[in-house]
Amino acid sequence: MMKKFDLNIDRMLENWDTFHAIREIIANALDEQILTGTREIAITRDSDGLWRIRDFGRGLRHEHFTMNENQEKLEHPGLIGKFGVGLKDALATFDRLGIEASIQSKFCDVSFGRSEKHDFSDVITLHACISDPSDPTFVGTEFILKGCSAEDIERAKRLFLQFSGEETLERTQYGEVLRKGGDLSYIYINGIRVAEEENFLFSYNITSLTAAIKKALNRERTNVGRSAYSDRVKSILLASSSESIAKALVDDLGNFGRGTLHDEMKWTDVSVHASKITNATGNVLFLTDEEIMSSPRFVEEAQASGRQIITIPSTVKDKLLGQVDGEGNAIQDLGNFVSEWNRSFEFKFVPPENLTSSERSVFDMTGRIAGLVGGLPSRVQAIKISETMRPEAGSFTEASGFWTGAEIIIKRSELASIEGYASVLLHEIAHARSGETDITLGFEQELTKLLGMVAFKVLREAAIEGRVSQESAKVQAPEISTAWQQLQVASGNSAPAKKTGFWARLFGKD
Repeated sequence: MMKKFDLNIDRMLENWDTFHAIREIIANALDEQILTGTREIAITRDSDGLWRIRDFGRGLRHEHFTMNENQEKLEHPGLIGKFGVGLKDALATFDRLGIEASIQSKFCDVSFGRSEKHDFSDVITLHACISDPSDPTFVGTEFILKGCSAEDIERAKRLFLQFSGEETLERTQYGEVLRKGGDLSYIYINGIRVAEEENFLFSYNITSLTAAIKKALNRERTNVGRSAYSDRVKSILLASSSESIAKALVDDLGNFGRGTLHDEMKWTDVSVHASKITNATGNVLFLTDEEIMSSPRFVEEAQASGRQIITIPSTVKDKLLGQVDGEGNAIQDLGNFVSEWNRSFEFKFVPPENLTSSERSVFDMTGRIAGLVGGLPSRVQAIKISETMRPEAGSFTEASGFWTGAEIIIKRSELASIEGYASVLLHEIAHARSGETDITLGFEQELTKLLGMVAFKVLREAAIEGRVSQESAKVQAPEISTAWQQLQVASGNSAPAKKTGFWARLFGKD
């Protein structure tokens, strides 16, 4: 006996293609599989070319054709379908596109056709033609489709995570991070694709829905806007703990300077979280582009020690300041690296006999230069030359000189000129005399005092020279000439030059 059930639909969802309708049939089958805990659904093509989509659940009844929302689905958090109307949407689409559909279950056999609406012969609607079951022992529900193509089936299947082939990298309480399979990333909600992203690093399956997502999920479940799911994607990433995911995210930060950063890493909190996970792996150093440019010495030191340099935006650096990773380790930024480097730093001293002749000529001026300010303080036990220097306090630039409390250490490169060497030496003498560090009032006062002493010395010598007779000058000539030749060698000049400026006044006039 056959009964007609009016589906109360005529033409709807004109923009749906065949694969959209097939998607609804597959979604219903997958939901039934989840609700009943039965075996996986089957999608097959028989020898007659008919496509069969079957679940192994409880079986379809005629009341499933009503338009009411399915309360069972609404109350289950892990299901794909939510509206309970997708089946009728699919059937209307099949009818519009000329796809013959039929259903078999242990409760009934169903075919579909257009008939007059009861008591309204002028209104033609789609009806379900319900007959007694041909097989009362049939397990589950099977949809039989005639007239759809293999491509229609495949396009529908690709909308489901289960058939997409995408690899799950990590599961969190909010959803899953998936390996991106091609140029596009996909956003799934409970396993069904709802959006595409062109500039995401991963794909995502959201399993914990927010109010914004529920509101955005229209009947078609396609083209859901990023504003609806972006917060959930952030939550998934912030809940992740996988080193491989964190490494991929942090490596992507290297694209910041090139302007090709993926969109996830434009979220500062995600960048900070990934950086913390990566920091716990050790042997990394987080630097901004500016720090890499201004501190090449420490970049070289870090790379030589086997550290991976990770470039981060200044906004991420600011957020990381003072933070620790999940293991309680300080974030390895430039400040922490320099502090650690200083603790293990060793000077590479150069004995005077190993200096070049020009360097030695400048170094031999030490006593004369110190004499301008009354000689070396008694607390200075030695003047040493080093190949390497610690960075300036509060800076990442190597110091030119260093007062240890007993010795003055000067960087070897300062011996390239007497002016450079003298300025560093006098600077460190001011530290030794005052006992103060840079940018303190005591040091500034001492340095000012030394400037006055040098000026007084030069002016006094100039005044004396003005009263010296020509004969006395001739007596002094050999000593002055020797000193001036040393100066020429130290300055890199092979030929005598006119004595001008400060050093000319120090060593005398022609």
